[in-house]
Amino acid sequence: MQCARAWRVLSPLLRAAQRTPTRSYTAAARMDLSGIYPPIATPFTATEDVDYQRLEANLKKYAEIPFKGLVVQGSNGEYPYLTEEERVEVVRTVRRSLPADKLVMAGSGCESTKATVLLTEKMAAAGADAVLVVTPCFYKGKMDSRALIQHFTKVADSSPVPVVLYSVPANTGLELPLDAVTQLSQHPNILGLKDSGGDITRIGLIVHKTKAQDFQVLAGSAGFLMAAYCVGDQEVGSPRPQAGDGVVWFPRRRLSLASPAADGGGDAAAEAGLHLHRLAVR
Repeated sequence: MQCARAWRVLSPLLRAAQRTPTRSYTAAARMDLSGIYPPIATPFTATEDVDYQRLEANLKKYAEIPFKGLVVQGSNGEYPYLTEEERVEVVRTVRRSLPADKLVMAGSGCESTKATVLLTEKMAAAGADAVLVVTPCFYKGKMDSRALIQHFTKVADSSPVPVVLYSVPANTGLELPLDAVTQLSQHPNILGLKDSGGDITRIGLIVHKTKAQDFQVLAGSAGFLMAAYCVGDQEVGSPRPQAGDGVVWFPRRRLSLASPAADGGGDAAAEAGLHLHRLAVR
């Protein structure tokens, strides 16, 4: 009798669970981040409001250059100084103004997991193809691997679009630990990592330790573009650099240096990398 009563209680719940669709991560598996993604600035008016007119003017110029897409609300976008509504509206404006074949990667990181989940959903609804999630850092002393893995896993579980981890220790004072990156690389909705720390040994280790996963490691500064290219090329047999414009990041699978001189092969690519490094340290 107790078994029968238990079944009558559980049966509707089981049927409901069977009807509940599981989240699909096929988009993350398909998306290739190879290419150049300028981290765009957010223009402001004299009264410190977002200048959407100038933003749209900038976007028209970006559209004329063969970028793979744009990074919106990265460090260059000064997202800490925007309200949540402004952050979402900037992404919506970019998506509306940008050609459909250009990817929009939107920063959605917040200090709490709940706030990050909610903002990630809003960024996806505003048109983001992927989200860039920075490490929470206000309580950095408590942000160990366990806490960060839990945070990013919950965000990736809930996100309707693929997630890119973002480690920028110069701004956060916190570097995403190597063991955390390795474990998170196995999540089907986490595409990769943008590493702006500039430690080539660390980038090489990440590439090596995640080579069994479909995980893309991106260098976040022109100052170590060429070095990151070499690490990716040696690790996974990436093709030689291709021509491009702009300064930004590239994944380890198909790395591109931001100079037409890169078409000339290894020596030309090295020359292009040194040129970018000189620009970066000016």
